[in-house]
Amino acid sequence: MAKRDYYEVLGTSKGASAEEIKKAYRRKAKELHPDRNKDNPGSEAAFKEVGEAYDVLKDADKKAAYDRYGHAAFEGGMGGGGGRPGGGHGDFSSSFSDVFDDLFGDFMGGGRGGGGRQRAARGSDLRYNLRVTLEEAYNGLQKTINVPTSIACDSCNGTGADGGQEPTTCPTCSGMGKVRAQQGFFTVERSCPTCSGLGQIIKNPCNSCHGQGRVEKDRSLSVNIPAGVETGTRIRLANEGEAGMRGGPAGDLYIFIEVSKHTIFEREDLNLFCRVPVSIATAALGGDIEVPTIDGGKSRVKIPAGSQSGRQMRLRAKGMPALRGAASGDMFIELAVETPVNLTSRQKEILREFDTLSDDNNPESSSFFKSVKSFWDSMKS
Repeated sequence: MAKRDYYEVLGTSKGASAEEIKKAYRRKAKELHPDRNKDNPGSEAAFKEVGEAYDVLKDADKKAAYDRYGHAAFEGGMGGGGGRPGGGHGDFSSSFSDVFDDLFGDFMGGGRGGGGRQRAARGSDLRYNLRVTLEEAYNGLQKTINVPTSIACDSCNGTGADGGQEPTTCPTCSGMGKVRAQQGFFTVERSCPTCSGLGQIIKNPCNSCHGQGRVEKDRSLSVNIPAGVETGTRIRLANEGEAGMRGGPAGDLYIFIEVSKHTIFEREDLNLFCRVPVSIATAALGGDIEVPTIDGGKSRVKIPAGSQSGRQMRLRAKGMPALRGAASGDMFIELAVETPVNLTSRQKEILREFDTLSDDNNPESSSFFKSVKSFWDSMKS
């Protein structure tokens, strides 16, 4: 059976450009892929035919020969290849992988590159846990931290090569940083084991960094902690992470904030809560007390007469500041009426007298209460 014209197979014209031929093949390959045509037994043959056509037309020399001699250019002695397209040098899987790179290269970390020299590896991001007090979280602060990290090697200026020599192209991957292996129908791509994906090797490594281009060292950094941070707040310092290999860009440093537990205040979002002890006399008679605030000052609070334990009172705008914006939370105080201990004889005498005088205010001593109680007692009997 005579072979169909390759341009007809791809659905394009003879004067089509290389980009148009690639687009035509990509469209046909997706349309005829066997996985998408499981009910069509002829789809695999058609898919291979498309791959064979693209394998010839994507190559400028093969395309020129095909345009001049047609299929005869790759048959018999003209191609010297035993009947395979392109004189035995064609590879259908490589044709498919070219388009696979074009479709998925961005998601897999880049395609073939084409330039030979790979971009230097970026350094890793680092995490630093920083604990601050609630007062520091309220006011904000400038803090110096020591971070163990990797920095660019001074001896080789981060190149990894001794004496400032330029790295050479990796012979295994020819500078691509990746190698390919055939596994059945597909071509699998992985990082080059010789250059670790960098595309270059160093013949004379630097003695200080052993070819890495970076060395371990503690760094001192000044960090601005804004007012209003809370546990879990993350601060990013760009390019303050680990140095990249062989002059690559540095990663970022992420500082995670943890606010220590306070002895007096409990925090809930922007609001603060605390318990304030109040004497029994102040709770009964009312009065003014002073309570501490998170800013280091004190606020005067008026206690109404007859206040009970557990009563809450609000101090507006005495809570934590918002991390972004000018808003502030409130401060809530909860009264805790204290029972006096270690009383003197005179104090006990006064309390007994108070208790006696309080009978008139005690509902259980009223005549009405006594009559109701007597009624219920008679019902029980």
